[in-house]
Formats: sequence, C-alpha cells, structure tokens
Amino acid sequence: MEISDILTIAVAVLIFIIMILIFVYGYVSRKEKSGEKKSDNKENNNKDKKETSSTSYTKLSVFDFMDFDTIEDNMIVQNNKTKYLMAIECEGINYDLMSEVEKTAVEQGFIEFLNTLRHPIQLYIQTRTINISSSIENYNHKLEETRQELVSKQNEYTRLLQSNSGNTKILNELKMEIARIQNLYDYGKDIISNTEKMSLNKNVLRKHYYIILSYYASELGANITDEEEKRNMIFAELYTRAQTIIRTLFACSMKGKVLNSYELAELLYVAYNRDESEVYGIDKALKAGYTELYSTAPDVLDKRMEALNKEISEKALEKAKLVVDEVKSEKEKAIEKTEKSYEELVSNLAKVIINENKRYIGKDVADEAISRIENTKEEVKQDAKKEVKTRTRRKTTK
Repeated sequence: MEISDILTIAVAVLIFIIMILIFVYGYVSRKEKSGEKKSDNKENNNKDKKETSSTSYTKLSVFDFMDFDTIEDNMIVQNNKTKYLMAIECEGINYDLMSEVEKTAVEQGFIEFLNTLRHPIQLYIQTRTINISSSIENYNHKLEETRQELVSKQNEYTRLLQSNSGNTKILNELKMEIARIQNLYDYGKDIISNTEKMSLNKNVLRKHYYIILSYYASELGANITDEEEKRNMIFAELYTRAQTIIRTLFACSMKGKVLNSYELAELLYVAYNRDESEVYGIDKALKAGYTELYSTAPDVLDKRMEALNKEISEKALEKAKLVVDEVKSEKEKAIEKTEKSYEELVSNLAKVIINENKRYIGKDVADEAISRIENTKEEVKQDAKKEVKTRTRRKTTK
C-alpha cells in the first residue's frame, strides 16, 4: 500500500471522529438546555402553586357557609334558586308502651309509608333544651293582672268600710271575692316559682323529628321563565308530596305538619346557634329588631377577652379594697396613738409655752407652773396604770 493511500485513510478516520464529537457535543448541549427548561418550568409551577395556595385561603361569606339563600313561601331556597326544601315536623310515638296489636299496626303503616315513597327524602332529628321562658313571661303577665284586680277590690272594700255606705251583705260578698282572688294570686306565685325551678334544669331535653323534601328547579324544564310561576309550581309540587307523606304517616299513628316560614327560620336558627338558642331564642332576636338570620355565637377570642376583663375587674376591686382597709387601719392606729398621748402632748406644749414666756411671767412663777404640770403628768400616769390593773383583774376574775 502506498503512502498516499495511508494518508487518505487517516484523514477519513479523523474526519469521522470529528463528526462524532460534533454530534455528541450537540446532543449534550440540547440535553442541558432541556434540563434548564424543565427546572424553569418546575420553578414556575412552584410559584404558581404558592400563589394559588396563598390566594385559596379566603374568607367565605356567611351565606355561603350557611348553605341557603332565603326562606320564602314555607320553603328553604338553596344554590341561587336552583334547589327548594320543605320540612315536615312529625310527632314521636312511644312504641315501647304499645300493645302487640298496636305495634303490629305501626309496623304495617311504616311499611306502607316506605312503599309510597316516590321521591328522595331526608330524616333530620334536632335535640333542643326545653325553654319555658315564654311560659314564665305569660304567667307573670297573668299574675300582674290578678294583683291589680286584688288591689282594686281591697281599695273598694276599705272605701265602703270607712264610709259606712255599704250594707253587711255587700261587704261580706266583697270580702269573699277578695279571699278568692288572694288564693288565686298565691297559687299563681307558686306556679311561677316551680316553673322557674324547672327552667334551671339544663338536662330537660326534647327531640324534634323532621322529614325534609327537596325539589330541583331543573325538573320543571327550560320552558318556564317567569320566577313567580316557577315558585308557585315548585310549592304546589312540594306541598302535594308533603301531604301524601302526612297521610301515610297517619297510618302509623303519627301526626305531621308542614313547617311555615317562621318555623323554618326557628329550625335553622337553633341548628346554627346551639348554645345561645337556649337563652336568646328567635322570638327575642325578632323583638330586638333583627331582620336576617345569623349566628349569635361570639368568637372564641371575644369570649376569652371578656373572661379576662371580668377577672381583671374582680382582682382590681379586691386589691383596691385591701389597700383602702390598710390605709384605714393605719389612720386608726395613728388616731389611737394620738388619743393615748393626748394629755402628755398637752402638758409638753404647755411647758414650752411657759418657757417661752418666762421673762414675762417671772422665773419663780414659771418654775412653779412647770412643776405642777409634771406632777399632774405623774398623777395621770398613775391613774392610767391603776386603770390597766383594774381591767386586768376584771378579765382574770371573769
């Protein structure tokens, strides 16, 4: 083989190696660029996730939380007038106290009730604490009327008795009437007292049973566009279903009724205000001027702040009283000490006055006056010691 051929082969090999290196370099550079793009995309996705996570925690409206729009025509409206609910309240029966025949009849009636269902229903049980504040208020009103009548009869009896214008028969009848009203008044006071004692028992509970019927506006189709007509048709459909259920429940010896708008509001009010509804019922909320249903439960931090403020007030009052008592005791001790040293202070002040005016009254007179004052002080001290000894003896004798 000639040298020229060898050189040609070597050049070809070099060119091939160079082409391979160029291809490898291009492949590596592309891979690095794609890796950078992926990292950039990941960073962007992480940023987007952070942004979405930071914006996802937003405060919802209280109406979104309550999951209903309004109450109208004895129906609860939900989801922007796309869903309507109607509630039936059922009276409970004491199944355990029934005879076997009655139990069989109830079971048969319940089977018929289940067989007549053509639409989905929901069963809801609400436990409420018995609130008899309205009964107490009515009793107090009646008792006040009885008291006014009693006072009026007593005044009339006193007037007739003083004027001597009434005969004995009228006075006796009036006296008997006063006794009757007095007994009625005392009986009413006892009823109110017993009722108030019952209201203090927080364990008196009562369960309320409800059947919830639902209807979707989409079931009417898209032909009806008038809102008034749509609401009337939905009400008619729900009311028909409710009456069918009430009639079938009657076979189980159970009574039921459709809740009106006010009763639906009370149902939701108790559901969203478990604790406060026992004391601050919907009647008081309406009388206070609230026109919208909302939760009256205070915030946990507000409750804690209120408790801390109350505790601070009590501690401050206790500390102020303690300091005032200490200051009073110190002043009383100072007054007592001054009272004990009263004669001594007077004598010392008298001696100072005499010494200051010795040149005017004469030295002999001044000395004699001071000597008498000192003798008087000694006599007072002796008398005080005798008085202390006498008291000590009396206490010992006793």
